[in-house]
Amino acid sequence: TASSKTFTKETFLNGCDFIKKSNPPYVLKADGPAAGKGVVILENVEDAIAELKSMLIDSKFGESSKKVVIEEFLRGIEMSCFIIFDGKNYITLPYAKDYKRIGEGDVGLNTGGMGSISPVSFIDEGLDHKIHQKVIKPTINGIIKEKINYRGFIFIGLINVDNEPYVIEYNVRMGDPETQVVLPRIENDFLEIMLAIENQTLDKINLKINSDHFSNVVLASKGYPEKYEKGFDITGLNNVKDSIIFQAGTSLTENKTTTNGGRVLSVVSRDKTFQTALKKSYSNIEKINFEGKIFRKDIGFDL
Repeated sequence: TASSKTFTKETFLNGCDFIKKSNPPYVLKADGPAAGKGVVILENVEDAIAELKSMLIDSKFGESSKKVVIEEFLRGIEMSCFIIFDGKNYITLPYAKDYKRIGEGDVGLNTGGMGSISPVSFIDEGLDHKIHQKVIKPTINGIIKEKINYRGFIFIGLINVDNEPYVIEYNVRMGDPETQVVLPRIENDFLEIMLAIENQTLDKINLKINSDHFSNVVLASKGYPEKYEKGFDITGLNNVKDSIIFQAGTSLTENKTTTNGGRVLSVVSRDKTFQTALKKSYSNIEKINFEGKIFRKDIGFDL
C-alpha cells in the first residue's frame, strides 16, 4: 500500500502541516463510503488544505469524512480484483478496469465510474501471480487468522506500478461500473455460487469464464459529479441492439423513462476484442437520447 496518515477534526492543523511537507499530487480520502466520490487528487497545496477543511471541518461527506486519509500518490494504471469468499475457501472472479475521472484522458473530478473493460489486457500471468501471492492470499489468510466472520464479495482496488501490484482500497461489495462487465462473463449458475458461499463449498465450484471482451460506457447527466438536473425523458432505449442496458439513475414517470441521477445508464457490449465491443456500445449510445447526456468517448484508451 501507499504510505499514509489519518487525520480528524481535532488534528486538522496537523493535517495541514502534513500536506505542506508532502510532495504533490495530494491524495485525500474520506474514510467512509461517499458514493465513489470520496477520493480527491489535487496538485495545489492550497486546494488540498481547502479540501481537507471541507471534509473534516465542514463535514462534506457527513460521517464518512470524520476521518480523512492523506496518502502518497502512486503513478501507475489501476485495476479491480474481485473475490468471493465463503469463510474458508475463495474464488477469484475476472479482473476489470474502470475509468473514474469525468473527463477524457482521465482528467477532472472523480466519479463513481464512467466506464469499464474486462478482461484487462496488461494483467499477464506474471502480474496475476504477484497479485495472488502478495495481495489475495495474505488478505484471505488475515481474515481467517483474525477470525472475522465474513462471507461474500471482497473488492480490492489495485494499481500496477512498474509491474508491481499495490492496494488502493478494500471493500465488501462488487464495484460499479465493473460489475456490469464481470458478471456477464460468468457462465456458471450464479445461484449455485451463492449457495456454495452459504454452505462453505466454494472449493467444489469450477468457475467457467467467457473469454469474450466486455465493455461498459456510462451515460451521465450534464454537471455530474457536481450539481445536475434530472427529470428528462430518455428515448431510444427500444432501438438498442447487441448491447445490454443497465439502468441506474432512472425513474418511470407516466410510463416514460426519465433521468433521476448522476450516472443514468450503463451500455454494455461483448465481442472478441474490447475495441469492437466498444464500437457496439458507442453505436447504441447514438440511439439513446436525453437532455444533458454526457459520456466519455475514450474508454479503454490506455489498454
